[in-house]
Amino acid sequence: MAAEAADIAEADKTTVTVLIYHRFGEDKYPTTNIAVERFREQLEYLKNNEYTVITLQQLLQFLQGEIKLPERSVVITIDDGYRSVYENAWPVLREYGYPFTVFLYVKATENRHWNYMTWDQVMELKAAGVDFQNHGFSHEHMAFMPAGMNMNEYRAWIRAELEVSTRIFSEKLQEQPLFFAVPYGEYNMTLLEEIRVSGYEGILLQDPGSVSKDTDPFAIPREPILGTDWSTMEHFQMVLERVDLPIARETPPAGKLSNVMPERFGAQLLYPERYIPGTLGIYVSELGWRRVTMQDDFASISNTSTLSRRINRVAISGREKESGRTAIRYWMLVGE
Repeated sequence: MAAEAADIAEADKTTVTVLIYHRFGEDKYPTTNIAVERFREQLEYLKNNEYTVITLQQLLQFLQGEIKLPERSVVITIDDGYRSVYENAWPVLREYGYPFTVFLYVKATENRHWNYMTWDQVMELKAAGVDFQNHGFSHEHMAFMPAGMNMNEYRAWIRAELEVSTRIFSEKLQEQPLFFAVPYGEYNMTLLEEIRVSGYEGILLQDPGSVSKDTDPFAIPREPILGTDWSTMEHFQMVLERVDLPIARETPPAGKLSNVMPERFGAQLLYPERYIPGTLGIYVSELGWRRVTMQDDFASISNTSTLSRRINRVAISGREKESGRTAIRYWMLVGE
């Protein structure tokens, strides 16, 4: 029984980093690109530092409590399905033998857009064991209700987007997608609910952060590896070292903002005893970092500023006593 308890305690602290890439070796698109040489360097780093690259399905099994994972686990995901995945990323990934998932922008592939993989290329990779999942049909900003729509019409619009992308995906790949990556990483609670009830088993965001047993399978964070700064080895190594900071609830709640001048930003910590006193802080895109005040297990900052951005990300961060690692949890606030 003691050994079993120790195993459970160890599993409780398992952290998984889900990486997200877009383009490979496409210098004309610097904000979403990574150089192929840098990508190879990152895979070599994973290999040399004893990271285990797992599948997205294994991550879901972990979140559902079905399996345990090695402490240094990583999932590789790629959004959109650009042609450079086939031409530049796939040869490198095949060389290292790492599993990965591509989220397809279905309309681009279906309409044979020149810069995206064809269905023949998708099927070639699928036959080689590559996992494909859904990234939507039109790649719309689905977290924002189109002008002139009411809530019922908005929900119907989301369902139609999901239906057409899921149908085409299933017809072409002869399997039902299990995961959905929200376009642009933008979401609200209505969108996430509609994706969940349509039959998907997991939703992937673009909020930075790591995954723990306390992560909601329908709000999985991913670490973007792209652009000039976020594709560097320094940034890559930094995100691999971060761990999740589990929370019970956040204020304001993720999704649509009901008040553009929230009185407080904060979160109820599931494990407040884990963190070194004085290291906890909260970040808001428009406000920067501020040190929190604690009331029991609730960490927060006060606010007197009006939020004007369409999208704000909020994060709570602290340093773990035991490991010394940075723990962080993000959520998104959506304005008008």
